[in-house]
Amino acid sequence: MHPPTDSPRRRRIGWPRRVFAQVLLMQLAVATGVTVLATGLFLAPLSAQLDDQAMRRALAIAETTASPAVARALAASAPTADGPVQGEAERIRRETGAEYVVVMDRYGVRWSHTDPGKIGGTVSTDPGDALAGHDVMEIDSGTLGRSARGKVPLRDARGAVVGAVSVGIEYDSVRDRLLAAIPGLLKYAGGALAAGALAAYLISRRVQRQTRDLAFSDISGLLAEREAMLHGIREGVVALDGAGRVRLLNDEAQRLLDVGPEALGRPLDEVLGAGRTADVLTGRAAGEDLVTVRGPRVLIANRMPTDDGGAVATLRDRTKLESLGRELDSTRGLIDALRAQDHEHANRLHTVLGLLELELHEEAVAFVTEVVGVHRATAEQVTEKIHDPLLAALLVGKATVAAERGVALVLAPDTLLPDRLVEPRELVTVVGNLVDNALDAAAGSPGARVEVALRAEGRTALLRVSDSGPGVPTGQREAVFTEGWSTKEPPAHGKRGLGLALVRTLAERQGGSARVGEAADGGAEFTVVLPEALTDTDTARVTR
Repeated sequence: MHPPTDSPRRRRIGWPRRVFAQVLLMQLAVATGVTVLATGLFLAPLSAQLDDQAMRRALAIAETTASPAVARALAASAPTADGPVQGEAERIRRETGAEYVVVMDRYGVRWSHTDPGKIGGTVSTDPGDALAGHDVMEIDSGTLGRSARGKVPLRDARGAVVGAVSVGIEYDSVRDRLLAAIPGLLKYAGGALAAGALAAYLISRRVQRQTRDLAFSDISGLLAEREAMLHGIREGVVALDGAGRVRLLNDEAQRLLDVGPEALGRPLDEVLGAGRTADVLTGRAAGEDLVTVRGPRVLIANRMPTDDGGAVATLRDRTKLESLGRELDSTRGLIDALRAQDHEHANRLHTVLGLLELELHEEAVAFVTEVVGVHRATAEQVTEKIHDPLLAALLVGKATVAAERGVALVLAPDTLLPDRLVEPRELVTVVGNLVDNALDAAAGSPGARVEVALRAEGRTALLRVSDSGPGVPTGQREAVFTEGWSTKEPPAHGKRGLGLALVRTLAERQGGSARVGEAADGGAEFTVVLPEALTDTDTARVTR
């Protein structure tokens, strides 16, 4: 015998998983609830309004009945079934459709009634308010059942209260009017519900297309994975909408671009300002692996458009790699200089050896003193005019490299920079880039020379670097400060054309400027102005 097989698994009927179905059900529930609530809110005051109308109608009939003629008949006759009061009251009842019209005297004795046998008896409800001269409207129960009532005092010709008139409207007629209004109301409510259901279906279909028929759990999972990925990767991610507004910035992008979460929802041009970085991220500058400089950082950017007209851009920090590349270039240059210096040093040793073999001891001593004194004099000249140790060390090193390349690196006579720099490293970056470019330009030219002028005017640092190279053509004097512009072959580690762009960025970040002109001997002359680069004299004295 085979083991019994499981019966087909029953499909569970529960809350749907798809966003489309959930939205549809929720909208239908909301539409139904609103319709029921609106119907109830309409019916509740309708019942009260119908009651009020019935009581006012009863009061109006009572006021019509309480005429002077009825008051005179009340005073001149007895309470009988064939008396004038009964006849007038019945006539009014038949003409108005009232349930009853009761006329009573001051003692509550009936002079008229729908049932003639009750004439002469006392009324079943208290007529005190009406006999006291007040109009009364109420829903109450009496001998004829529940009715909407109106009671008024009956006055004689002198205005004295001689009795009262009570008129009742059958309450069943009021309820019938209310029930008669419900079918029509339900028709309107049903039509509104059908229209709401159709609108809910159309909206849900649109939601289904936009959410790709995913379940809420799937969307929640995707969002969680997206957040983890965006904030976990070491690349900056910037998402823009179709109008160019920032709609996403991960942590790395905020760090690289030096912006905060307040940038969300604002146009990218407003957040970053005019410049190449904004041009690259907005797509005005097209291409792959575009290089841009943002503050002290060198960035590589790529941009991908999205279906809704926006775009997603990724940013990679190339600053460290670029710095390593520059160090590699400097190291290679230094190696070449050391190789040349090695030959020069060998030549000098041979010279010293020859002088000693020729027993020209005094000449040998003078030769060695001269060679050592040149290097010492260079260091002393720099430190006398440049008091900041980092900047002085940079220029001494550059002077050694320049000498090996056959270029004279000199300080201008008016150079004098006190040790009051706010950010020495930034000025080292600016001077180092400008001197490197000047050495490259001057090397190989007749009378190769680079002159550096550094001086302070208050808190402003003024830098001028000129060379004896070919200079910069007038039409290209702005282009040299853009990323990627260079007249040299790119190195193996990456791209050129970043040094001068970084110089201008650092200068403008401090509110200064960087420009290029023509030097006195025809080469290029770069001038950089750095406001607020130095501290006040008193402040510097206190910090020391």
